[in-house]
Amino acid sequence: MRLPVLLGLGLITFINIASATEIRDFINSRNCDQVLDKGFYQICYDYSAKGARYVGYTLDGSKVNAGDIKKRPRFYPDTAIPAKYRTTSSDYTKNEFHADRGHLAPDASFDWSQKSLHSVYSMANIIPQYSKINRKTWVKAEKYERLVATKLGKVTVINGVIYGLNPQRMRKSGIAYPEAFWKMLYDNHGFERCFYYKNDSHAKIKGDKLRDHVVDCGGLK
Repeated sequence: MRLPVLLGLGLITFINIASATEIRDFINSRNCDQVLDKGFYQICYDYSAKGARYVGYTLDGSKVNAGDIKKRPRFYPDTAIPAKYRTTSSDYTKNEFHADRGHLAPDASFDWSQKSLHSVYSMANIIPQYSKINRKTWVKAEKYERLVATKLGKVTVINGVIYGLNPQRMRKSGIAYPEAFWKMLYDNHGFERCFYYKNDSHAKIKGDKLRDHVVDCGGLK
């Protein structure tokens, strides 16, 4: 069954309901060295990268705008991960990639309670994102997921990280620097939308539009 879906950026997409996506298609024991259930979201953790490969969650539209906690928690190492593979906030200090501590499950989508907000400050949910991309372009996709959750009532989100075969690494910590990352949004009524971002200091920032990052979701599955 194929349904037309109005996606909010002036486009209509048809998707096949029979091949519906599930978080477990990405976050499972085959793809992950360790699966972390943070209560509000799940992480597929890669020991070699010292970072997440996928992060998935379902946003409730009645919650994403229900609170706006201003005071942000401190980042903390996730002690569920073996010590030699976990990361700390200080690993990112003055790093050579000018990378932020980039959330995959974003704080603004989980700031409706102290507990949910604290959960996304686990360093297992953090990857190196070039600072201008994190603050100027990726943030638009994060805002869009909250808009969709509000409009549809609920939306499931999967964030994926692409490290490459021989990734660059932070000298201080050995954390792999991702080549790119993506965000997939979908629900069980036929909505599906995907965005792809290169983690490149030469990426276009000025004039960047959310629509510039729209990709075929089929290429990510």
